Amino acid sequence: MAFEDGPFVQVACFCETVLQEVNGAHSLIRIIDTLIHTQTGPNPPKELPPFNYPLTMVLMFKSGMALGRSTLKVVPHLPTGETRDPLLLTIHFEGEEKGANVTANITFPFEYEGVYWFKVYLTDPDEVADKLMTAIPLRVKYNRVIAGQRL
Repeated sequence: MAFEDGPFVQVACFCETVLQEVNGAHSLIRIIDTLIHTQTGPNPPKELPPFNYPLTMVLMFKSGMALGRSTLKVVPHLPTGETRDPLLLTIHFEGEEKGANVTANITFPFEYEGVYWFKVYLTDPDEVADKLMTAIPLRVKYNRVIAGQRL
């Protein structure tokens, strides 16, 4: 299979909830590209404290000429340039206009402010190397609120 013949990325994003209707249609609720982590108190940390945040990752493809089972590999790239262990997901392509969708509920540990990139690769059993299909950005901001402190 040549990658220029498919599969093709239709949607790649993070959201809070995915609804799947009886007819197979999907509704993505609250698509997220920025997280703002707020710490409030008399002396909140000056730098972002590590925190976990639950996300739903949605990857939707159209098969094109792609047929059969493949592995998706999602590699998190931190703002520091470091990477984390990949998430491996199986996807099945049925050809032509048929969709192949993956929805994954993940809780990711955020340690730094900045842009996290989640690079999505497709592993084709006939190919030697993984093919970069897309990348999903997610910006993390820290909001420090000093409250409850007497002046």
